[in-house]
Amino acid sequence: MRIAALDLGSNSFHLVVAEVEANATFVALVQEKEMLRLGDVVSREGIVTPEAADAAVRTVRRFRLLAEAAGATEILACATSALRTAANGDEVVARIETEAGVTVDVISGLEEARLIFGAVRAAVLIDPGPALCFDLGGGSAEIMVGDSTGLAWRTSERLGVARLTAEYVRSDPLSKSDRRRLRRHLVDVLAPIAVTVARFETKMTIGSSGTLEDLAKMTAARRTENVPASFNQLSVSSDEFLALHKDILASTPSERKRMEGLEARRVDLIVAGSMFLATAIELFDVDELTVSEWSLREGIVLDAIGRHDPADWSDDPRAIRRAAVQSLARRCSWPEEHSRHVAALALELFDQTRELHGLGGGDRELLEYAALLHDIGEHVAHEGHDRHAAYLVYHGGLRGFDPEEIVILTALVRWHRRGEPKASDDLVGALDEERRDRVRRLVSLLRIADGLDRSRHQVVEHVAARVGPSLVLLRLEAGSDPELELWGARRKRELFEKVFGRELEITAHPSG
Repeated sequence: MRIAALDLGSNSFHLVVAEVEANATFVALVQEKEMLRLGDVVSREGIVTPEAADAAVRTVRRFRLLAEAAGATEILACATSALRTAANGDEVVARIETEAGVTVDVISGLEEARLIFGAVRAAVLIDPGPALCFDLGGGSAEIMVGDSTGLAWRTSERLGVARLTAEYVRSDPLSKSDRRRLRRHLVDVLAPIAVTVARFETKMTIGSSGTLEDLAKMTAARRTENVPASFNQLSVSSDEFLALHKDILASTPSERKRMEGLEARRVDLIVAGSMFLATAIELFDVDELTVSEWSLREGIVLDAIGRHDPADWSDDPRAIRRAAVQSLARRCSWPEEHSRHVAALALELFDQTRELHGLGGGDRELLEYAALLHDIGEHVAHEGHDRHAAYLVYHGGLRGFDPEEIVILTALVRWHRRGEPKASDDLVGALDEERRDRVRRLVSLLRIADGLDRSRHQVVEHVAARVGPSLVLLRLEAGSDPELELWGARRKRELFEKVFGRELEITAHPSG
């Protein structure tokens, strides 16, 4: 089944066409955006002008044609603040339905918040929870509190960047008087909300929508390391952002156009967005903001599916990571039995050699996921499948992982066959020596586990390791002759011996 979701927002209209998988997860096949900025028009005129209405109809018609061409069997459209508050919003919606052929549901701010949070908790690892979430659109801002089990509280306020810009930004750069007026308004609205939110004792803060994404990207672009390919679950500190905020307030439009990470059509709106975030950081006592690339359109899809991915309903906040890994593996036609067996053996090795590697639970989790994904590159070609797999992981849109974890996971998959990561490597060069050392330790375990299923017949049932001062003895329990597995593991023990400074001896015994 393929579902098309249209988010008819106050800044932009968005389309996503999603392929729903058998386990109720989905993969985005088509994504489109048109920045119409209806919120600007409505804030100035009180109505959607004929020209803006024409553009809205044309865009929705084009989205419908794209959705139909992609094989969507269901098209769902939700309109938000601009069409909700415009005096002629009902007339514009009627035109869209008649001329573009798409039924539009004009949703309330609270419904918008519900749908957004459903997407956020399916995209970002909320751990520890609960999380405070901001979605800053053109006409409204949705503020939510919740955790992996669901939404606990929500509100929607008329604090969208288009509305704030039209009503409070009269000079550019922002004058001191404009800044005082805008801040006073933000404090008046947000301070009572902050008091309510404080009772939930939130442990993290998440931001979604284009404006907050751009502010996070602009902040990250100022760092010395490479900017990540995916910004989902990217975190920026409040101190980092506030340094950027100071520069935004002092900048001219032409100067902001040259700021890396800012979308060109958001140059004038970003000032109000920055003021919103700076004020929220102060009032809600925010130390760090984490980005969710999923928002309303993905929330529409999840809601339409009816039954979410079991991981999205799970009480375990980390379950979204496993669901994302398995979804990518399935899309790449993974060798499931082999990959699951290698993962099980890798975890046994990890648990029994803790005194050697000294790594923690987060590393154990990444090792398991790397084992599940290590051979997905065979979907492209067997030759060089380690490189193909690394590319697929890096660009796989894995939910619930921060950018650094994506790089480490990519490195584990990339180096699972031979060699070892170097500072000059294009994938892991951004990692410092401590992180490269973590990768080497984990890769050494992954290689041996992979070698122990050389025949892909799951001959080795369990492993038992005994660590000595100069020797590690690995005893295999095998259901049948493990000759090929012994050869495979011995062939891949060089990195293990180099990293841990011990010889590795491998013996096999019948199981039972």
